[in-house]
Amino acid sequence: MRFRGVALGCGNFGGIGSAPEFFGQGISHHDAFAIMDRAWGSGIRWFDTGDAYGGGRSETWIGEWCHDRNHAPTITTKVFHSTTGTPGDTGLAPGRIRRQVEASLERLRIDRIDLYLAHEPDPATPITETIATFQTLRSEGLIATWGLSNYADAELEEAVRHGQPALLQNSFSLLDRADEKDVVPFCAEHGIAYVPFGPLSGGWLTGKYRRGEPYPEGSRMTLRPGPYERLADDRVYGGLDKLREEADARGVDVPTLAFAWVLARVDGAVCGPNTAQQLDPILAARELELSSVDVERIGGFFE
Repeated sequence: MRFRGVALGCGNFGGIGSAPEFFGQGISHHDAFAIMDRAWGSGIRWFDTGDAYGGGRSETWIGEWCHDRNHAPTITTKVFHSTTGTPGDTGLAPGRIRRQVEASLERLRIDRIDLYLAHEPDPATPITETIATFQTLRSEGLIATWGLSNYADAELEEAVRHGQPALLQNSFSLLDRADEKDVVPFCAEHGIAYVPFGPLSGGWLTGKYRRGEPYPEGSRMTLRPGPYERLADDRVYGGLDKLREEADARGVDVPTLAFAWVLARVDGAVCGPNTAQQLDPILAARELELSSVDVERIGGFFE
């Protein structure tokens, strides 16, 4: 099974990622169904979730939608965080993975998960034990294959010594290029699909954050600003001005150009719209071709 192209990120269905304080919030059940309907109708056949997203609501709603619509997208889900917010209920120990995968299969209403990811490294569990568990789940037919998320270069190299992950899902965008030098080439060399999350950097590459203006109500910078506070500087605002000018010259939206840049660099990307309408620039990005010269020049906007 090859993993390429655009995946629908369902991380905010019924919450905001795996954060227990936001379980029950985020995208509503109605809006989640509208987003999945629009994605499917636009040819997106790959849905990305995690067992702890929304405290299990994301998986549950995907399962309900698939059953109601009689559709069967390729599904990625992840394991590490707690689905209940219980302190200490985290990690990649074999027994815990077994419990979590069975619960995910039940919520998703499927017999096999297409791609099962370790959501982040677990320093308390040897990677050999985690990979052995994934391999067992694969041999039992509970997962088709496995991969990794939020793994740095050294951790990825260690994992590859003990198994073959199908995919790596890290953060990557015009504003987050840490993987560009070592990790992306390593994945290409070892046949690992590199399909990142965060191609629009928490909304920073949509054009909605502007120098000297308050952050829009309900935006990531008003809800969970921590990972992105570092971006509020003159260098970034200057790069956004250039990106906006480039998008205007091409007759496209800013997020379309930013997303297309990622698609031109790696194997695909996970998009995370909060409304069905927010899929529009992502769908347009699939049709926007950038040359290697374009990619290099646009990447220089933020240097």
